[in-house]
Amino acid sequence: MKNGVYSLLKARFLIDDDAVKNWRFIVFVIILAIVMIANTQRFEQKVFKIAELTNQVKELRSEFVDRRSELMKLKMESTVSEKMVEKQIFPSTVPPVKIKVKKEEEKSFLKKIWQ
Repeated sequence: MKNGVYSLLKARFLIDDDAVKNWRFIVFVIILAIVMIANTQRFEQKVFKIAELTNQVKELRSEFVDRRSELMKLKMESTVSEKMVEKQIFPSTVPPVKIKVKKEEEKSFLKKIWQ
């Protein structure tokens, strides 16, 4: 036991005759660790980008709601009439009249023949 721990501390597994196998495994583990770190980094970047875009969507949605309410206020009849009074255009005192257009019925071919 003492000899095994001592050889481990001296790193004899790296310099023995069959150390090539150990070096290959160590290089593989190092490359695997680098790939895992890079993958985690890319994942975190994507999470931060998603959070940033979510905040931007919320801001744009609130701005849209504000603009829509402002537009509704501008489209109101009272607001339009106030703006027209400034230009000396007043609302009509006579109510509008509905115009009805009667469409003539097209006669079918058989009705034309019988007449």
